[in-house]
Amino acid sequence: MINAKHLATFVLGAVAGVALHKYLQTEEGEKALENLKDKAGKLKDEAEGAIDKAPEYFEKLKTEGAEELKEHFPGIEKFLQDFFARNTGSQTPPSPEPQA
Repeated sequence: MINAKHLATFVLGAVAGVALHKYLQTEEGEKALENLKDKAGKLKDEAEGAIDKAPEYFEKLKTEGAEELKEHFPGIEKFLQDFFARNTGSQTPPSPEPQA
């Protein structure tokens, strides 16, 4: 069922498309389109670079996060081992107690 709002939306979209087409045919429009293509290419290169660096970033984050947890919560490693052992049903060997 087509009502007046749908028809108006279609007409406005068509008018905007025609106006954009006319603008892009001018010299200024062609420059704007080239600029847009350059920016899109740079953004694509940046995204590909980020994808390539992601595994290294997450490995670094994991390592530094573990170090921070151990520094601020000294018993966290044993707690997590016991927690996961209890939930999986396996036993972990007791960690050696530091001797005084």
